[in-house]
Parts: sequence; C-alpha cells; structure tokens
Amino acid sequence: MTRRYFGTDGIRGRVGEPPITADFVLKLGWAVGRVIGARHGAGEVLIGKDTRLSNYMFESALESGLSAAGIDIRLLGPMPTPGIAYLTRTLGASAGIVISASHNGHQDNGIKFFSADGFKLDDAAELAIEAQLDEPLATVESAQLGKATRLMDAPGRYIEFCKAARPAGLDLRGLRLVVDCANGAGYQVGPAVFEELGATVIRRGTHPDGLNINVDCGSTHPAGLQAAVIEQGADAGIALDGDGDRVIMVDHRGEVLDGDQLLWIIAAERARQGTLRGPVVGTQMSNLGLERALRSLDIDFHRARVGDRYVLEMLREHAGTLGGESSGHIVCLDCTTTGDGTVSALQVLGAMVRAGRPLADLLDGMTAMPQHRVDVPIERGSRPMSDARITRAVEALEAELGERGRVLLRASGTEPLLRVMVEGEEAAQVEAKARTLAAEVRALCGVTEPAGANVN
Repeated sequence: MTRRYFGTDGIRGRVGEPPITADFVLKLGWAVGRVIGARHGAGEVLIGKDTRLSNYMFESALESGLSAAGIDIRLLGPMPTPGIAYLTRTLGASAGIVISASHNGHQDNGIKFFSADGFKLDDAAELAIEAQLDEPLATVESAQLGKATRLMDAPGRYIEFCKAARPAGLDLRGLRLVVDCANGAGYQVGPAVFEELGATVIRRGTHPDGLNINVDCGSTHPAGLQAAVIEQGADAGIALDGDGDRVIMVDHRGEVLDGDQLLWIIAAERARQGTLRGPVVGTQMSNLGLERALRSLDIDFHRARVGDRYVLEMLREHAGTLGGESSGHIVCLDCTTTGDGTVSALQVLGAMVRAGRPLADLLDGMTAMPQHRVDVPIERGSRPMSDARITRAVEALEAELGERGRVLLRASGTEPLLRVMVEGEEAAQVEAKARTLAAEVRALCGVTEPAGANVN
C-alpha cells in the first residue's frame, strides 16, 4: 500500500499546513492510541519533543488524542530522539512519540514513533495508523480516558545511559571540547554527558527560544563551531542536530568531519579492537572513499536506501552493529536502537583518547572523494524519477564517469526536493557536472527558480 502521510522519518511538514495541523495531530494521537490498544491493550505512551515553539500545541494535541483512545501518557519534555527511544524501551512503554523536524527550521515540525522495543515503527504499524485515520474519532467512556503524568528525571536517566554506552574506561579529563546543541533537544543533556566524563566543555547553541533551533548552529551550520574551536584552542568540536540523533565533528584545525568520516574512525577502531561485527552499512549517499577505505581493511560494506530506518533494517538483516549516513546519523546497535549523536561522538572520542593522537590523524587511510549536491524543488507527490528523459540523462553521465565516480538522484523523504548528487575524482569537474545535470532536471520538471547547492 502507498503511504499518504508517513515518509522515511515519520510525518513532517510546515506548521499550520496539512498534515501538520492541530486537528490532524489530535486525530493522529487517537489513531495511534487505537492501534496500540488493539496490539497491547491499555498501555502507556511516552511523548518527547525538541525546542520549537509549535511543540506546545502539538504535545497537547497528541495528549488529547491518546487520552480519547484510552491510552495513558507520560510527558518527557525536551529530549533527544535517541533518549525517547531508550526510555520507551526501559520503562516498558507501548510506544514513544517524538515531536521534531530534526534539522529543519522552527516553521516545520514532524511526528515520529518508536515501538516498545525502541526501534522505529515497522511498515505494518504505519499502515495500520493511516487506515485508522480514515475512521471517525470516537472517545472511550469517561472512566476509561487516558491520564497524563510528567517524568521529571528523564534528562538524568538519558545522561546516565550515554555515559554507560561510552567505550570501556573512557576518561575525557584533559580534553577541551566545544559542544554545539543547535538550540535543540540536546541543549541540556548533551554538554552534561561530556562534562560528567571529565571534559572541559564550551557550550554553544544551548539557549533555545522556540524560534532559533538550527539557526546558524548545529550539525547543518558548522561555521560557528569551526570558528569557536580555533578561538578556544579546543581539541575538538561536536555538533548535534535539532533532535540530537545526528552528529558532525570538527578537529583542532577547524576542519569538519562528516558522518562518513566519523563512521570510518569508529569502524577502524573496532576492527583494531576485534569488536566489529558483521558488515558496516552506509547508504546510497555514502562517499566512495569510505567504501574503498573499508575494503582496504577487508571490512564488508553494504549500501542501504537513504534514511536511518533502512540502515537499521540492513544491519539487523546482516547481523551488523555499525552503520550510518554522511549526514551524521550513526547507528551503534551494540549501544542503542537508533542514531544517537552523543553516543556516536563518545565512540569517536574513545578512538582519539586510545590513540593519543589528534582527531585529524584518525582519518589516515580514508580519502573522501569530492561530492557535489544540488537540490531541485519539485511538486509534492510528483515522481520525476519515472520520467524516461531524466533516466537517460543520468545514464549518459554514469557512462561518462565509469568507475571514476557515481551519480545519484533521489527524492527527499522529508522535503519537496529532488537531490542531484555527482561524485568523482576532481572537485571542479564534479561540481560542473552536478550543476549541468540539475539544470536538465529543472527544465524537465518545469522548475524556473534556481536551486540551492550543498557540497559534501
């Protein structure tokens, strides 16, 4: 069946525009409650959120819908997505709900879900929720309405979890770190984890006002972090995204390390320690340099569809424990059930401390190939990849690049954009070919406005 609302990471859109409206989210809460009730009986659902202003409205709407379905609610307040997954599992809840649009600005929001085991909902559950949304909302008897309580020690529980997930014996005393929390969900717990492990922490992006989430800060806007690391003479910088499930890092020189490079550091360290299990899983967007570097260590590398849920599915299918995306979603399945920016940063710092070398030196053995990405706006619901003319343009460029590069076109799972990515050996050539292909795609899609470009 075709999903109408769920994308690769829950339901997302602009606040006030369907489906991200108060009335829809209320009914979504009710539909989730009905599906949970059918599967688990009258269970309990956790609700956590990031710091955007609209979350007050959507938290109340979800609470009302769940209560109408007879489901109890426990409110966590601002909490990173992986923290909600962890608490869902350890508190024996029937499900966890995250209100967040991750790296997007405050004008967007989204709802995503975890099942009782701390993993994201499977396809069957999402389809069941969509089917329930077609039914008229019916409230349970007054005596059966769900009750809401607040879990006051949620941040402390998650901090202890992160500390327990660090590499054995990791002590951060003597390290000076700049930690940028994107004015998002990790603004309280992120810095605390590193401080409690002994690091001197310079905080950045830790003063949310409801509107400044991801504004010139966090993993998608690292320039301020780069400058702060150099200014503070820090050993490294750590940047989370708005909901705390992504991380990028900055070395002492102010150079950014993306998710592919961090994944290489963790994988190489685990291979040295003999703790790496199964293949490393990346995505279609993962840098070819990562694949070549892992191959040099005889580490199998598999590519999943873009989206951390697909990385997780492939890891579980092949009994792997380590995977991730270039955006900074890194999954350490031996530590947690979803991408976790703080836990992933601790794995990298563990490799750095154990080696006694600067972060930059840990990239030895991996050379990232130049990538250039151009985002082309498309109509919501359109399917440009089914256009034979676009397919022919891609095939022609693939033939030209041969084994020296890659071409990837994919529709974003969270925004009405078509990602046009070209990878190759020479940066100038890669950028030129990406822009040319994007211009062809824009013309075929009837787009007249120039698209923004994002270089990886």
